[in-house]
Order: sequence, then structure tokens, then C-alpha cells
Amino acid sequence: MTVDEALTTTRAVRKRLDLTRPVPHDVLLECLQLAFQAPNGSNRQLWQWVVVDDAATRAQMAAIYNGALEDYAKQHTNLPPIDRTDPANQRMFESVDHLKEHLHEVPVLVVPAIRGRLDGAPITQQAHLWGSVLPAVWSFMLALRARGLGSCWTTAHLQHEEKMADLLGIPYAEYTQAGLFPVAYTIGTDFKPGPRAHLDDHIHWNAW
Repeated sequence: MTVDEALTTTRAVRKRLDLTRPVPHDVLLECLQLAFQAPNGSNRQLWQWVVVDDAATRAQMAAIYNGALEDYAKQHTNLPPIDRTDPANQRMFESVDHLKEHLHEVPVLVVPAIRGRLDGAPITQQAHLWGSVLPAVWSFMLALRARGLGSCWTTAHLQHEEKMADLLGIPYAEYTQAGLFPVAYTIGTDFKPGPRAHLDDHIHWNAW
């Protein structure tokens, strides 16, 4: 797999996660070792990663995730409705619903966290800390792809971040969670580039 292929075919995988095939620790450690090479602010490596393959803990994590999704829907009833008749939106909702129903069955759930709380933090601090963990997470996903595994970036549980912190023993006052990543081998590896907007609609040369 070339770099270009990896970059254009590393998709958000939900429906094609193999729920029956275990993921060996050594494969996860290889991917994390590569993720740790990602650039980060002042090379301080302020991240911590919680990797969960215990079935009982995964079930509790899924319950927190699903509860957060339901609370989000209740709290945001005033948002403009998404057109569910659009085929692309239909596929997205089917994919999200599938993961919600099966999250507890995904072999591994990963929660990366960065040291420092970002609640109400100035934009410079937010940019510094997010920029110090998100490249590593993306490298992790690329490394998974190269080994026949997949994941997707979920953030719904952050509505209940403190509950997840309590469950996993993450020091909530000291660390901000970056998301929750279901990890599994994929059913097939024939992923293709996704539909994206035209460059001309989003690129500005020299000024906006």
C-alpha cells in the first residue's frame, strides 16, 4: 500500500468491523508505536492511551456512549433537521446506528487523552493540546489500515466524559479525552476514496 493509497482509503469504518476476530496485543502495540512518532508540541508527548479489550468494561463503555447519544438528541431538538431521504445521509445514519447497536461487541476500544483540561481554555492552548494528540490518533488509524484493521473517530461519549473517566480511571481534572475509537479487523480491505468537495470551493490563494 502506498502512502497515497493509505491516506485516501482510510475510512471511518463502522458496519465493516469484524466483531468476531480478536485483535492481538502485539498488533495494537505496533500501531501505537507508530502513532507515538507523530509530531506533538515541544515533543512533550503529553498523551495517555487507554486500550480496552475486557468484555465487561467494553459493555459499560458502550452504555455510556449510547446514553450520551440519546442525551445529545434530546438536548438539540432545535437543530435544523438532516435530510434523511438523501442516500448519503441514509448510509451515514445506518452506519451510526449499526455502531451504536454493536459497540460493545467491537474487540477493542481505545480512548486517547491529552494532559490538561480544555474547558473554556484560550484558543492558543486548545490548538496546542489538540495539535499534540490528533496527529498521533490519525497515525494510529493509518497504521491500523496498513494491517487490515479499521476504526472510526467517535466523540459522542464526551457528553459524559467524566463518567468515562470514572469507569476507566482517567484523572478527569488533569486529562481531556480526544474521543473513543472502536478497533477491529475489517470485513474486506477494498476501501475506496470518499466523495469530497472540489478544491476550488475551499482553497484561497494569498487571501480569503
